[in-house]
Parts: sequence; C-alpha cells; structure tokens
Amino acid sequence: MMTPEMMEALLIAEAAEGEHCQAGLRRMILPPPVALAGTGLSDAEDGLLAKMDERTVFMMGDNPALPKMPERPRLLDFFRHRFGGLTGRHLLTSAKRALDDGLDEKIVLACLLHDMSNGCLMRADHGYWGAQLIAPYVSEEIAWAVQYHQCLRYFADPSVGYDYPESYYRFFGRDYVPPAYIRRDAEYARGHRWYMSARQVTLYDIYFFDEGEEIDPEIFTGIIGRNFREPEEGLGFDGSPVAHMWRTMIWPNNFL
Repeated sequence: MMTPEMMEALLIAEAAEGEHCQAGLRRMILPPPVALAGTGLSDAEDGLLAKMDERTVFMMGDNPALPKMPERPRLLDFFRHRFGGLTGRHLLTSAKRALDDGLDEKIVLACLLHDMSNGCLMRADHGYWGAQLIAPYVSEEIAWAVQYHQCLRYFADPSVGYDYPESYYRFFGRDYVPPAYIRRDAEYARGHRWYMSARQVTLYDIYFFDEGEEIDPEIFTGIIGRNFREPEEGLGFDGSPVAHMWRTMIWPNNFL
C-alpha cells in the first residue's frame, strides 16, 4: 500500500519559471504499473490522483532531477545522460575489452549496446527489448546478437570457454531453471549462422561491480559512425517504429 510519506517522496520540487514545462507547479511522478506489480505499491495511482489541485499535477516533459537531453539526441547522449552508473560502466567495459582484444567492430558495437534496455527502459527480457530498440539503426546481425545473448547467457559452451555465470547463482539461486522460451531460443541460436556473434557478446558480458577504470564513451565514436545509422532528427524523433522507446528514455517520468 502506498503510504502518504511514500507519495510525498514521489513529488519533485517546483520548476523554476521558464526552465521546464508546467513551470511553477509541483509535479508528481507515478511509477509505471510494471514497476509496481507484486510490490504492494499498486495503489499509488489512487493516492496521487487524490493529491491533484491547481498547483499539483503529474509530470510531463523534462524532469529537472535528470540531465537535459539535446534536442536531437545521439547514441552517446544516452550513455552520458540516462544510463545508470553500473549499466553504463558495464557496457563501456564490455565494449572496451572486446575492442582491446581486436574483435570485429560489429561485435564491439553489440557489446556496447547489449544491455541498453537495462540502462533506462526495461530489465525483463532486456535482450529482446534492446534488439528491437536498435534494429532500425544497425545491421541485422548486430541486433540478432543483442537479442540472443540473453538466452545464451544461461548455457555454457566449453568449446569457447564460456561457463554459466557465477553471478547468476547469486542473482537467481542455485536451483533456478530458465523458462521454456529461453531454452527454446538458445537451442535455435546454437544452430544459427550468427551464433558466434551472440556468443562473443556473452563472453564479454561480465558483471563489473567494482568502479575500475573510467572509460570515455568518445573512444567508440568512430565505430558508432561506421555501424550505427544515427538519424538527423535525433533518436526518438525520426518517426521510426521504435522512436517511442527512445522518447521513453528521454522522458521516463511522463504520466502519459
């Protein structure tokens, strides 16, 4: 149950005049239903609706608690302004290690993008979400590798030195069994001509819980330029079938 104190915690400070839309109003953030289901906080909407008045509204547009995105966002802008510390560090480290090991640019880019959905969109089925997110802008092989790295993570391949991740025992428990669709998709991926592309992503998909070295995203500018078709209008505004997904990352707190 959402308590009054918890509802207050979802209110942000008044926006200064001219800085944001809804200037001068208190703006409430309602977490998406998928983030509340099963948590006991599913009554948040009723409580926040009851708080509406002439000066208290729901969030739309820029949240001043987040860095403001450029008018025409490019891929690296999401790394700079939207991805959480752990996710951003993980992606940059995975891609940097693949780059240092001399892997093909398409694999380096797949490593850079493979957990994008985790950064500021959706954790569940992140490989599938991530592949859909990038599909209009990369080769089919790169999107395929991002999608199928998710299911292949659960299955060892001794021929390339890939073991079931020790971190998964910690995340899910020793007795966890992946669901049928994961097992099915992993079996399909094993027989696919791009199997090794997805498998290479899993080899560099290592969790980095320590701070480690700071990696400048700019080192990937050339690889992105050659392998990622950035729209002139900016990601989220090019009318692609996935533009709404990029806009959701730009304005993650919009009420509607």
